[in-house]
Amino acid sequence: MEKLNDEAQWIVLMGFMVAAAFFFLALVINQSTLVGQTTAESVLEFPKEDIRDVKSEVAAVVATASISDAEKEKLWKDIEALYIARKNAVVDIEKTGGSATHTEVKIHFNNGVTTYDETAYY
Repeated sequence: MEKLNDEAQWIVLMGFMVAAAFFFLALVINQSTLVGQTTAESVLEFPKEDIRDVKSEVAAVVATASISDAEKEKLWKDIEALYIARKNAVVDIEKTGGSATHTEVKIHFNNGVTTYDETAYY
């Protein structure tokens, strides 16, 4: 650059600065799309429909007054087996208490990514 005049040196220097700015902006844009993608993936990985399905099935079993508690336990074991076989999710349903007016049921859901625990009153 020593043989160039002052104006040419200024043009070359500005070219280097613009190239560095483009490199920096490309790096920032690349990182922002990566963060946005992983955030969206984590939202999509939450299995809210599966959890709603488990809760609705448990509510249906509890609402059936014509079956005994032992039969309800068998139905819950069937639900647990179906979730392991079809959804690859571990579901644990157990009656933890209750009274004459309500039934307290603990629901545990784990699909390897999401763990969800709830104590529901029916």
